[in-house]
Amino acid sequence: MKRDRSPAELVGAAPDTFEITFDGRTLTALPGQSVAAVLWAAGVLAWRTTRTGGRPRGAFCGIGHCFDCLVTVDGRPNLRACLVPARPGDTVTTQEGHGHADLTV
Repeated sequence: MKRDRSPAELVGAAPDTFEITFDGRTLTALPGQSVAAVLWAAGVLAWRTTRTGGRPRGAFCGIGHCFDCLVTVDGRPNLRACLVPARPGDTVTTQEGHGHADLTV
């Protein structure tokens, strides 16, 4: 019986993976993935809350225009997860409102 194989398997490619953390959870990332892509692949759909009401937000446009995907990476708030490449060892945290550590929502 013929087994379907992925293009990577057909050429014998095995990309090196690395890890980032999201709210203390370890996630596996591939080279070239954006932070948003890593979160999506892990089933995370929201990683920001709105300033008013604390409503969850994640990626909306996926091309850096809407600012719905703002996230805090390595302590730097207000980064667009769809544009930021994931790097080995990144610490990503849910951003609340404006992204200020002292803001409670």
